[in-house]
Amino acid sequence: MLDQRECLRLLASVPVGRVAFTERALPAIQPVNFVLDGTDVILRTNVGSKLGLAIRRAVVAFEADDFDTERGSGWSVTLLGEARAVTDPAEAERLSRLPLPAWAPGPRDRYIRISGRYVSGRRINAVAA
Repeated sequence: MLDQRECLRLLASVPVGRVAFTERALPAIQPVNFVLDGTDVILRTNVGSKLGLAIRRAVVAFEADDFDTERGSGWSVTLLGEARAVTDPAEAERLSRLPLPAWAPGPRDRYIRISGRYVSGRRINAVAA
């Protein structure tokens, strides 16, 4: 198991993760690009987006990883916390200056903050034969 500092360092090293949430009473997972703000994950979205509506004020899981399939090694980090829409204009303005480009087409001027309440991770190393 990795400590929180190492988990956050690893999360900051990759641009894409996955959000796990509930959609119409069923589990759903969506890939997203993100940036860390302290211990919180920040996502960009647009007004009325399916993801933004589904995770607002919900407890979600966020996961990111990196694997080398040739070496059989890598890591995985999971962050659990409440997702909330950023509604404060000053906070949104500050978040707009973070290195979080919009990858999907169309305006992405809304932000979702996933609190980093519980963070855990692990490394995976191939066992020598």
